[in-house]
Amino acid sequence: MVKKAPRRTAERILEVTLELFNRFGEPNVSTTLISAELGISPGNLYYHYPAKDELINSLFDRYEKSLNELLNASDGVRDVEDAWFFLHTLFELIWQYRFLYRDLNDLLSKNRRLETHFQGVLKNKTRSIKLLLDSMNRTAALSMDTREMEPTATSMVVVLTYWLSYEYVRDPRNALEPASAQAALLRGAQHVLNLLMPYLEDGQRAHLLSLAGAYTAKQVA
Repeated sequence: MVKKAPRRTAERILEVTLELFNRFGEPNVSTTLISAELGISPGNLYYHYPAKDELINSLFDRYEKSLNELLNASDGVRDVEDAWFFLHTLFELIWQYRFLYRDLNDLLSKNRRLETHFQGVLKNKTRSIKLLLDSMNRTAALSMDTREMEPTATSMVVVLTYWLSYEYVRDPRNALEPASAQAALLRGAQHVLNLLMPYLEDGQRAHLLSLAGAYTAKQVA
C-alpha cells in the first residue's frame, strides 16, 4: 500500500496540472501555483517532477499514446458518417490536451523533446488521414486521384492542428472555456471534412451537408 502512494500523488499532480494549463495556458502556470492548488509543498511536487518540463513531457506522452491509438483506427473509416465520428473523436482528444495547441509555438521553442515528438505527431496525423482517404476511395465514398491524397491530407492536418488557435483568435475570452467546447469541436470536424466536398460521391456530399445542418440546428436550439 505504501508503494502505491507516490504513484497516486504523481497522478493527481498531472490531473491538476492539466486542468491549470488548459484553463490559464502553460506559460501562465508556475510550479508554485500547481503545488498551492494541490495543497502540497513545492518540495513534494519537485520530488515527483523536478522541473516544469517534466510535467509538460509527461502530459504530452499521455496525449501521444492516446492519439496514436486513435489514429490507428483511421483505415476503418468507410464513409462520411465514419469520418465525422473519427474526426470529432480526434478533436475531443485535442480538446482534452488543448494547452498543447493553445501554446504550441511557445512550447516548441522552449522544449527540444516536445519539438521533435510533435514533428512525429504531424507525420502520424498525415499518415492516418491518407489511410482514411484511401479507405473512402476504395469504398467509392469519394473519388480522388492518389496524387491528390498527400496535399489533401496535409491541408486537413493543418486545420486539425491550428483549429483551436483560430477559435481562440475568434473569441479569446470564451473560445477555450468548457462551455464552448462542443460547438468548437463540431465546427472543427465540419471544416476538416469540407475539404473533401469536391471529391465526395453525391450521396455522401448530401449526407455531410445533412450532418452539418443537424448539428448547427442543435447549437441554435
